[in-house]
Order: sequence, then structure tokens, then C-alpha cells
Amino acid sequence: MRAHLRRVGAISAMLWLSGCVSGPDYRVPATAMAVAPDAQGRFASSRAPTYTQAEPPDHWWQLYQDAQLEAYVAEALRANTDLRAADANLRRASAVVLEHQAQGTLRTDTAASGTLAHAGGYTLPSGSLPQAYALGITLSYPLDLAGGIRRGIEAASADAEAVAAARDHVRVTVAAAVTRAYVGACAANQTLAATQRVLSTQRDTLDATRRLAAGGRGTEFDVTRASAAVNRSAAAVPQLIAERQRAVAQLGALMGRVPSHYPQEVSACARPPRLDRPLPVGNGWQLIQRRPDIRAAERSLAAATATIGVETAELYPQVNLGASAGIANAPRHLLASESVGASVGPLLSWRWPNRRAVKARIAAANARAEAALASFDGAVVQALQQTDTALSTYSQALDREASLARAREDAAHASAQAGQLYRFGRIGFIDVLSAEAALADAESALASSQAQLIDRQVDLFLALGGGWSPSGPGDDAEAEAAQRAP
Repeated sequence: MRAHLRRVGAISAMLWLSGCVSGPDYRVPATAMAVAPDAQGRFASSRAPTYTQAEPPDHWWQLYQDAQLEAYVAEALRANTDLRAADANLRRASAVVLEHQAQGTLRTDTAASGTLAHAGGYTLPSGSLPQAYALGITLSYPLDLAGGIRRGIEAASADAEAVAAARDHVRVTVAAAVTRAYVGACAANQTLAATQRVLSTQRDTLDATRRLAAGGRGTEFDVTRASAAVNRSAAAVPQLIAERQRAVAQLGALMGRVPSHYPQEVSACARPPRLDRPLPVGNGWQLIQRRPDIRAAERSLAAATATIGVETAELYPQVNLGASAGIANAPRHLLASESVGASVGPLLSWRWPNRRAVKARIAAANARAEAALASFDGAVVQALQQTDTALSTYSQALDREASLARAREDAAHASAQAGQLYRFGRIGFIDVLSAEAALADAESALASSQAQLIDRQVDLFLALGGGWSPSGPGDDAEAEAAQRAP
């Protein structure tokens, strides 16, 4: 037994002198995808003049210079219900950090007791007191020689930072969703205006056809076909109004508004905001630092690594530095000097762990860390793939819009020429209807393409991870939790 105690004392002395903290110290592994030079360089699809290598701003929607859009995003970032839940999750995670930190502070325990004995059916033991009272206080401070508490704080802090990154991801998603909804409402208005322009032209054609038929230069068949074209275009109007209202409703929900307070003023938006200058996209290293999902994965890896130390500390004794004081005696002698007692000294606690079980938990913690590293690498690879795809898709969308704009101009010119030629009897009525149908298709395709172009811009900014900033709501959650703590 003495030999065992000497061994325990030697272990404790070595831990104390070396300042040992169990488990590995965390650092980003040298094999991680995030530190690979190929992952940190320029994006493969960013060499077109469409892009610049400047780092994108946090509040990328301000590039559109649309005050209404900026106001909607700001309101959503304050009131969105998903974001409120994410802020609450961050406050909870910050409170868990405080809980782990409290495990390494001074602990106080008090105890009081009273004994009342009466001689009757039982005989009092020799020397016992009929009435005795005791009051004591014990102070203990964990020395944390194996560093289990410190590793626990590291793990909890890393988990809280992962939750903060998840909250930032919600901010990114909310900002993108608000922009999409706003653009959707404006695009519906733009398409509606284009449809009404075509409809106006078709109605003019219908009126002219009726006059020609009345004067003997046309047929009732021509009138019927012209009327059918008008009705076909008019049928698209209710659908466009419904699309606009759906976008307005989505926008209101993102801002936490009830249906009676949806932002109906957006219905007056004539066209989507445009961004005609090259987009700032930065490089891979900036992307890795900025993407919330990558930061969350890296912090989860840090937490998993710290957990290895928490489990390893279970192999070593738990030592507390303690002191106690108290008084105990009969009531009339309670304040006498012989009633007072005190003690100071280390309190060694060792649960005599099942080493096989502890080592199994250490192996499980190591496996969790390996899985976390794989997830970290996967997040980097996915982010780079999403960004490269978004860059390529946006470039192609620009080319498509340019072609559709030229097609729309040609269709409008052809429709005007067809109307003149028909009035002079140079072409048949079917040619007029075909030219007007081609104009309607070109107007619709161009309006849809312009909306999709901004949607591709949002995809790109979403892939780049913009939309959060250190000064955003909820970032001071840990400090707030600390202030509320007693």
C-alpha cells in the first residue's frame, strides 16, 4: 500500500512539475485540405474579365446600391425566426463554456447539524452529549494536474465557436433568401410589363384586323386568330401576379412579418437591381477563412481533439487543494477554543479507473477526431467545387442574357416590319401573328434570363460565404452570458 501511494505521489509530482495537459495540443493538421497550396490559390473559373481578384465584401448585397433591398436584409437579420433560434443556440453554447470554466474555480461547501439525545428506553453511550451542534465550511480548489478541466474548456469553447459559425451560415442563407425574394418580385413585375407591352401590340393588331375585315380586306378567320393570340398572352398575366405575390409573401416571412404586414410596397418595383461591374471573388485562401461551414467544421475538429485530452485525463488522479474549519460541541461550550477545528491539505481522489474502458473511450475520441478531419476536408472540397461551378454558371448566364437581348431587339424590329408590310398587303396575316408570337417569346425569355442572372449572382455570393460580419447581432452572446452569470 505504501509503495502504491509513493507511486501515486510520484505521478502527481511529475504532472505538477511538467505542467502536463493530457491529450494532443490542437493545430490544423499539415495534411488538411485547407492548407494545401492548390486549395488556397486563384479559382480556376475566375480568370474571365467578369471577375476581379478583390475580396468580396461581407455585405455583398450593398453592391446593388438598392436602398430598399438593404433595408429588407437589415430587417430580416434582426427579426428572422431561424436567426433568432441560432442566436439562442449560441447563447446556450456560451453558457456551457462558462459551466466548464467554473469547474476549475474555488468550491465552497457548508454543513450544519444538531443532535438531541434523551435517556429513556436507550442508554446513552459513555461520554456522549445530550445536545450537540456542529457547523463547518470546506474550501477546495482543483489542481487539474492532468489538464482534464482545461481540455474540457477547450472542447466547449471550440463547440461554441462551431455554433457561432453555424449561426453565421444562417445569416448567409437569410441574406441570400431575402435577395432572391426581392429579385423575384421585381422580376415578376418586369415580366408582367413586357407581357403587357406585347399584349398591347396584339390588341392593336386585333383592332386593325377587325377594321380590315369590316372593309372587306380581311376575313373572320384572321380576326379569330388575332383574338386567340391576345387571349393567350392575357392568360399569362394572372400567373405573373401570383408569382409576384408569392415572392412578396416569402419576403415578409423572412422578415418575421405576419401576412397583414407583408411589404406590399415591393409590388411597385419595376425591375430587379443590376450589378453591371465585375464581381469581386477573391481566392481560395480567403474563401476558406470566410465560409461559415468550413469554420464550423474546423472548430468541430478542434473540439474533437480536445475531447481526447478529456478522456486521457481519466487515467490520472484528481487532486484538490482543500481546507476546512468548523465548530462542534454542546450549546454552552460552542464558542470555546476546544470546539474549533481546522485542517489544510491536498485531497487526492482517484476513482481507480477501469483502464480498459478509459482506453476504449480514448480510442473512440481519436476516431471522432479522424472523422472530424474528414468532414473538415470535405467542407473545403465542397466549397471550392460550389464556387467554381457558380463562377462558370454565372459567366454562361451573362453570355445567354446578351444573346437574348439581341434576339429581343431583332424580334421587336421584325414585329414592327410585319405590321407595316401587312398593312400594305405585302405579306399574309399569319406572318404578322408569327412575328408577334416571336416577340412575346423573346420578351418573356429576356425577362426570365435577367432574373436568373441575378439568381446566379446570389448563388456565387452564397458560395463565397459572404453575408456575416463580426459586428452582427448575437456575436456578443458569450459576453452577455458572462455578464448574466452570478
